[in-house]
Parts: sequence; C-alpha cells; structure tokens
Amino acid sequence: MWLLLAFCSAALLGCYDVCKKQALRNNAVVPVLTLNTLFCTLIFMPCVVASRMGMFDVGHLLYVPHCSLREHAFIVLKAVIVLSSWLCGYLGIKHLPLTIVGPINATRPVMVLVGALLVFGEHLNLYQWMGVTLAVVSFFMLSRSGRREGIDFRHNRWIALVVLAAALGAVSGLYDKHIMAPVGEGGVGLNRMAVQSYYNAYQFVLMAAVMLVMRRVQARRVRQAAAQGAPLPAATAFRWHWAIPLISVFLSVADFAYFYALSLPGALISVVSMVRRSSVLVSFTVGAIIFHEKNLRAKAFDLFLVMLGMLFLYLGSR
Repeated sequence: MWLLLAFCSAALLGCYDVCKKQALRNNAVVPVLTLNTLFCTLIFMPCVVASRMGMFDVGHLLYVPHCSLREHAFIVLKAVIVLSSWLCGYLGIKHLPLTIVGPINATRPVMVLVGALLVFGEHLNLYQWMGVTLAVVSFFMLSRSGRREGIDFRHNRWIALVVLAAALGAVSGLYDKHIMAPVGEGGVGLNRMAVQSYYNAYQFVLMAAVMLVMRRVQARRVRQAAAQGAPLPAATAFRWHWAIPLISVFLSVADFAYFYALSLPGALISVVSMVRRSSVLVSFTVGAIIFHEKNLRAKAFDLFLVMLGMLFLYLGSR
C-alpha cells in the first residue's frame, strides 16, 4: 500500500510541475504563487475546522491536533523555508525549459544526503558516493545540453534560482526529518496533518503581505514616472489560467499521499523518497510532448544518469 501511495505521489508531483509551467507562461509570478498558497489553505482548513468541532476524532486520517505556540513557531519556520524555495522555483521554471528544470530538481535527494552528512554527521557508503558522483556528472552534462539552447549555467540567474530552490527544498526535507521525528529520537514530534494544514496558511499570509508591498512599490513607481513624464515601468500582467488551481490540487494530494505512505507500517523512507523523485519522468515527457522542447536526446541521457544516481542512493540506504 505504501509503495502504491509513493508512486501516486510521484505522478501527482509530475503533474504539479507541468501545471506550474503552464500557469506561469507569460504570467506574473507573485499573484500565481499567492493564489497557489490560498488554494492549498482552502483545501486543508476544513480539516482544522472539523477537528475543532469534534467531527474528526483523534486517530482519524484527517484529524488536526492543537499545537502550542512553540510548535506553531516551528511550522512558521517551515513555511518560510518552503515559500522561499517555491518563489525561486517559480521564477526559474517560468524562464527555463521543463526538461532542464526537472532533472535539476531530481538531484534534491543528493542535496539532502550531503546535508545529512554535514548537519547530522552521517557517513556515506560506496553506493551513496557513487550516487552523488553520478548526480554531479549529470549536472555537468545537463549544463552542456543547456548551452546548445543558449543557457549558460554559470551565468544564468534562472538556473541559479532553480538550484537555490532545490537546495532550499533539501533544507526543508532535513527540517521535516527533525520536526516530525518523535521526541524520544531527538525530534519535535509534530503531527503530519498539523504541519501540512498550518504551514500552507502561514505561507498565504506571507505571500499576501509580499504582494501588498509589491503593489505599493509598483504604484509609487508609476506615480513617480507620471510626475517626471518618463515611460511607465514594465510589469508582467496577471491573467487567470485553469492550471493555477490545479497546481494546489496536485501538490496537496501528492504531499498527503507522501506523508500517509510514510506513516504506514513497514514503509521505507529511502524507497519512498526515490520513487517520489521519479516525478521528473512525468514532467520530462510532458515537456517534450506538449511544450515541444528541444535537444531531448541529450537531456534524456542526462536524466538517465540522474535516475541511475538515485538508484545507487537507494541501494546505499538499504
């Protein structure tokens, strides 16, 4: 059951990436991300309300327990980390081919492994080192593939943002390991539904504040330009697209399936994490078919190296 849920989560994550790319084409990033956090909040807030009203009992799949101020502080920090990753990732995926963004995101388990090495003092075995090496080689070869499309990995800010988004995502994974681990094992012991429900709400509050500040800054620039008779500052207009709410739906269900899979007896986090990264196969295929992206043969080989590296990470984690 848990393995089936892991594959479902991977497929949904692939659809999530496709919807992000579709929604952000010629569209403003901040409003799309704000709506994404709003819809995610609306999906999970009924669980909070139902739990408070006694409609869900303790032990129910969707029950959200009370959290102390200290626990909410941990969730707010997670919201900041994830939102920073999302903002960087949204900006990057808007300006880059999905067949480049996907393989970069697929290297996130390597970043988690290196983070565990540095933060938790874990030691890598031979298979894990082989996985890390393959991920580095695949990134180098992906940069060569990108150069054929005029994308210089060393000087392209969108590539830097995608890499930063993946790194922050890895930080979030390590942070999840800490806050959801049992207290007896040195963790915080937060409930998975509490984390998933509240951090979405905090992200919406943060993004609403960001959008409000940006609107005021833009309005001030327009007034200054009008007073000086200068051209109005350029800004990408927001337009509604059906893919925007689907971003939230696919992400929420994918994360729910992921957390639920990990909660089942016998679930192996090394297997679940590797299967979840196979979402890149969905986004890569759709990027090739729907978005008609270029240089697919070379990118497919780069992707093969990434997945081979993930296989070695799995073998090293058994």
